[in-house]
Amino acid sequence: MMAETSSFDSKHRNGHAEYHQPRARKPNHIQLLKPHLNEDLLNPNGALNETASGLSRYVGAAAQASRCIGRTTPIPADAPPSVQASSDARRQIRAQQKQRIFPSIEYVERVSHFDPSSDYRDFRGFFVLFWIGLAIMVLTTMLRNYKDTGYPLSISQWDLFTEKVWELGLSDGAMVGSTALSLPLHRLYMSSAGLFRWNKFGMAIQSIYQAVWLAFWTSFPFIRDWSWTAQVFFTLHLLAIFMKMHSYAFYNGHLSETRRRLNDLDHPDNASKAAAYRYPSSRTHLHEIPQSPTNDEPSHTNLAAVRQLREDLAFELASPLGHVSYPQNLTMKNWADFIFCPTLCYELEYPRTVAIRWDELFYKTLAVFGCIFLMTVCTENFVLPILTESSARLQSSTSASDFGLILGETIGRLLFPFMVIFLLVFLVIFEYLLGAFAEITRFADRQFYADWWNSCDWLEFSREWNKPVHHFFRRHVYSASRGHMSRPLATVITFLISALAHELVMGCITRKFRGYGFFAMMLQMPIVMVQRSRWVKGRTLLNNVLFWCSMILGLSMMCALYVLV
Repeated sequence: MMAETSSFDSKHRNGHAEYHQPRARKPNHIQLLKPHLNEDLLNPNGALNETASGLSRYVGAAAQASRCIGRTTPIPADAPPSVQASSDARRQIRAQQKQRIFPSIEYVERVSHFDPSSDYRDFRGFFVLFWIGLAIMVLTTMLRNYKDTGYPLSISQWDLFTEKVWELGLSDGAMVGSTALSLPLHRLYMSSAGLFRWNKFGMAIQSIYQAVWLAFWTSFPFIRDWSWTAQVFFTLHLLAIFMKMHSYAFYNGHLSETRRRLNDLDHPDNASKAAAYRYPSSRTHLHEIPQSPTNDEPSHTNLAAVRQLREDLAFELASPLGHVSYPQNLTMKNWADFIFCPTLCYELEYPRTVAIRWDELFYKTLAVFGCIFLMTVCTENFVLPILTESSARLQSSTSASDFGLILGETIGRLLFPFMVIFLLVFLVIFEYLLGAFAEITRFADRQFYADWWNSCDWLEFSREWNKPVHHFFRRHVYSASRGHMSRPLATVITFLISALAHELVMGCITRKFRGYGFFAMMLQMPIVMVQRSRWVKGRTLLNNVLFWCSMILGLSMMCALYVLV
């Protein structure tokens, strides 16, 4: 269910820097940056055979020598085994990649589908045609407005954009800044050996804080009586920051317990020797999930097993790039960097580009405001007049048939405008806004979406339309649930939480909590079951047509229902 669906070509940019580009074909499985050892060198349990002892001795000698040289602080010869293991893990992780204990996201340097340097150019002409069509729409609208009113543009929503704008900015800053409390809390969880450690009351304290935080900031715009434009911006940003806070808190909580176990192994006689618990992957069946370490304690001490456990724990504490280890990341600079990085899943460090491309940043910033202007023009001229007219007609309707006809006509007239607005929302968020923040932070992985326009069902769309949110739900909801329930039930829980978030956004926009968005989200699951049945599965063109029809119809239907009913 949660397998990646895009592949990448590794190329050299400007003759030296390696980066990845999206390709049109989508294999079932991809593995990036993973070493491939000869199977003859491995025994059935995955360890090196005696014939590979030369390689083993070389790696061990290199690791031993690297303790005294290199970019990191030299490790004393009498340092505890946990410190030596952490140092070795940071160095070895730069040369190899293996499965980590906590569900991880593979961040690599790559460009987006619409980037000028991307190889995914088959539809580039249609992308240009899309912008030409929008330019024609704006010009004809300006001519019509000038003929009717004497002004080329008439934006009645301008007051909504400027209303309480300073209060919105200050409140948004306070909302983001309040998440910094997670940093001192985690220093407390890490240093505490009593009730405040993560696996005791630390997780409960963090969960209570997050629930109170979400309830307060969700109700704040209603208390202050903001306009719907301010409220939709604040709510979307609020949900993104909430997911960032959760990922930062729970991943660091996991690392604090991992570090505690590693330090305990400095005195192995009194430490737990249970194997490190590995979260199940998205395709692991329930009966294949390993038992909890506390229930899998070996009956005797095995020095090799202790050494392997120490290496696994130290590997988990090192960053994917091998330059930082926990708890070196518990700094205000690291927290602020994560807040500005265009990702929702926390890692100790991310791949970075060499420098900020200021011309690209200017272009993306200009594109953000341009898309907002186009959405405003489209809404002002093709959405609001239809809704105003339909609202007056519905109030004067006298029968259910008249009500249904007016509602159906409204949905039909909104189909094309909402299709255009939907595409503009996609571009302004995932191509330009996130791209601008990626440029500011030099965040190298620019693939915030895949080719969702080729989706054949809603599960595929949910994976490819919004990859940052998909990664968050896969890591912190789906994979976290798989250790306690079956795969279908974990999928239902994931969709349930996503549906509640969509209903919250629609409720904040319209100030109506009707449940239409929640019902539409949950309805996707039986639709997917039908699309993956043996009668429909494999009919790519039919499924893609059905996907697009349901997408366009659903958008205009949600607008009409929330505004008019």
